[in-house]
Amino acid sequence: MKITGDQALVKKINKSLVLDNIRQYAPLSRTQVSQSTGLNKATVSNLVQELIDDQLVLESGQGQSSGGRKPLILLFNKNAGYAAGVEITVNELILILTNLEGEIIAKSTASLVSHQVSDVIAQLQAEVNILLQHLPDSIHGIVGMGVGVPGMVDEQGNVLFAPNLGWEGVALREQLEHLFQIPVIVDNEANAGALGELQFGAGRQAQHLVYVSVGTGIGSGIIIEGELYKGSRGYAGETGHMSVESYGLPCSCGSQGCWELYASELAYDHAIKEPIPGSTTADWVRRAEFDEPEARDLFQKIGEYLGIGITNLVNGFNPELVIIGGHMRQAEPWIDPYLQEVVSRRTLPYHRQKLMIQYSELGDQSTVIGTAYMAVSQFLGRVKVSI
Repeated sequence: MKITGDQALVKKINKSLVLDNIRQYAPLSRTQVSQSTGLNKATVSNLVQELIDDQLVLESGQGQSSGGRKPLILLFNKNAGYAAGVEITVNELILILTNLEGEIIAKSTASLVSHQVSDVIAQLQAEVNILLQHLPDSIHGIVGMGVGVPGMVDEQGNVLFAPNLGWEGVALREQLEHLFQIPVIVDNEANAGALGELQFGAGRQAQHLVYVSVGTGIGSGIIIEGELYKGSRGYAGETGHMSVESYGLPCSCGSQGCWELYASELAYDHAIKEPIPGSTTADWVRRAEFDEPEARDLFQKIGEYLGIGITNLVNGFNPELVIIGGHMRQAEPWIDPYLQEVVSRRTLPYHRQKLMIQYSELGDQSTVIGTAYMAVSQFLGRVKVSI
């Protein structure tokens, strides 16, 4: 099969390549950009000038000369624009505003007052408008918004199924773009969390990782060769609905024995004799800190079930790194020994060689940082061609 492209596409690819190179490795000279990208000096010079005209690249001072005139140094203008990152959880709206380098300018968290789509969108609009009061002056202003949702999302930004929100068939991207009049990307919250950790957190040095988001449910973001793996139709990573008990508890997805029923905050409702309505991971962590037996036993069960599910992911994908994020990471001291023991005992020996299991470096912000990164990447026009 022949892969062809007109001159405009080739130029867009090359321009993206040059900008990405400057973003990652600046300060650089034009000659260094030419050497690292393989593009000739004339092409690099023309593309760099366009990027300077767009104020995405700045010239700053002079670099070292290898003979002749000293070259001008190129820098990425990280404050040329800003992006909004949003995470919709079962209980909260989490929002941040970042520059083009992912540095957080402002952030806010609000309790979710309702799961009705119209109510969520209205509340999101109000929270975004408050956040944008902190928007600094810039040439490009707000360049886009990324939104992470706990459910299945297609390539058009439609939320197909989010059982813990009670959503099905919600055209979220379309509604938000109409409302805010800016580009919007909607994706599964675990996918966004995986990108956040890959770019700015515990996964910076990894090429093959699985990010497991453990909160009200469980979802996974899978990175293969440095790229987010989404499956044939974009739905990969719904690992919370992997069966770990053949005839287990019924799940809201319609199946039974799903992993998230035993290893997420959903376990608080049935893993103990007398459930406490509305209890959170933070509540159980406080009880564990006081060495309460019920809390220790609960986290032991959750840790063991997390280990079972992670074993399946390790045997299936052979990652070098598993990152645990979401609210459950707060319980690391109590779940980790049991999780590690199960993974060590159950994974195939070759799969666990050099395997590392870590907890999110970005805390509760993995997803919002990842969604903001998605919006920035879309704005900067990162183009990849696969053959």
